[in-house]
Amino acid sequence: MEVGLEHVGVRGEAFARGASSFEAIVSVVTDRIDTALMARTPRLRIVANVAVGYDNIDVAGCTARGIVVTNTPGVLTEATADLAFSLLLAAARRVAEGDRLVRRGGFAGWTPSLLLGSRVHGSTLGLVGLGRIGQAMARRARGFGMPVLYAARSRASPDVERALGATQVALDELFLQADFVSLHCPLTPETRHLVNAPRLARMRPGTVLVNTARGACVDEAALAIALRDGPLAAAALDVFEDEPRVHPDLLALDSVILAPHIGSADHPTRAAMAALAIDSVRAVLGAGQPLHPVKG
Repeated sequence: MEVGLEHVGVRGEAFARGASSFEAIVSVVTDRIDTALMARTPRLRIVANVAVGYDNIDVAGCTARGIVVTNTPGVLTEATADLAFSLLLAAARRVAEGDRLVRRGGFAGWTPSLLLGSRVHGSTLGLVGLGRIGQAMARRARGFGMPVLYAARSRASPDVERALGATQVALDELFLQADFVSLHCPLTPETRHLVNAPRLARMRPGTVLVNTARGACVDEAALAIALRDGPLAAAALDVFEDEPRVHPDLLALDSVILAPHIGSADHPTRAAMAALAIDSVRAVLGAGQPLHPVKG
């Protein structure tokens, strides 16, 4: 029997019983670390988040109380890029639709027009964010002969741009030029609903959107309209705006692939993430320097 999320983590009864004595919390993305929780944990010294993103944590509130916040960058880069590129391929070539067709007995044999998809090789990939995961995505794109455009707050070094075959453009220009757009940015007030109706309307007919970053970076209602009425051909999402809830208009569409937040879900990666979080806890409780501190 599976235990509901309301009974585990910081929402569970075991946490409530011991909260006043805890000096460390090893949190995951479903754990909301806010001022109400901090009031219940007066001895708290560190929150070690088992993720790269930390939008589930009030970092400024922690910093004001002298609580260290850490995350786990680096160790999940390749796994997340693998998942993002697999979603791109699956959405472009309509793999999930084909699987459903075969399973329900609808495959009557090969025809020239059956499930025609989008070409990947040689098409232009637009990356929103060129951090570790964005760069790993660009490396994979090079193997498919894809020109890479990227939008980021700061420009990568010329050496990185040459190695990746990447060109920086303005965000709106990226949405206008790319055949595929893949999100690799944190969730901030500036990136919430970064993918909105005006930007979706600018995209080329037949384009594909991939999101393995944070769900709220995409306006799901606007995305559903762009998939239903154009210009988008497909989308692939590993994260959702109101996770785990998915917008009902997306659930009704065959042109969107919906994955259950599995970007880092391979055995070695999850083990490495947990180990890195525990190392940070040991460092802070042992009066050492924390690994990968997040500043508020």
